Amino acid sequence: MARRPLPEELKLWVQVTATVRPHPEKVVRSVVTADAPLRLDPKDAPKPRVLPKGPLDSIEPNRRRRIVVQAKGDPLRRIDLHGMTQSAARQALVGFLTRAFEDHDRAVLVITGKGVQGDGVLRRMLPQWLAEPELRVMVAGMSLADPHHGGAGAAYVALKRRGKLT
Repeated sequence: MARRPLPEELKLWVQVTATVRPHPEKVVRSVVTADAPLRLDPKDAPKPRVLPKGPLDSIEPNRRRRIVVQAKGDPLRRIDLHGMTQSAARQALVGFLTRAFEDHDRAVLVITGKGVQGDGVLRRMLPQWLAEPELRVMVAGMSLADPHHGGAGAAYVALKRRGKLT
């Protein structure tokens, strides 16, 4: 429970507020009386932090470099979604990533193709699918593959450790 301000604190507060001008974009309304503690208007309270639901993070540069080096010596597990419909590709991707995650793989290669004019549907949908809650718990990030792994028509997908499902 907050204590009530002392009379000298209220006097000082009045002096301070008399010399301060509010920011033109944010006006904070406060309630100050002798018997009530300082409080912000609930509308001005900071918003609670919400877990991201938006785009997926890209893989950190050092981790991406390790994935590329590993893939040269020991090929990554891969899935090729060429020629599949969106629903079939998404279903195959979910099954593939689930198996890779359960097998403790740390990275995989997902081949979507570039599409006829370089704007393929599967290529566009991949980041959205990976950001969905079902896959987000397993996926740490993604980035475009190097040219020898498919370039813009493929992506490296970094997987979280099995114990880290947050």
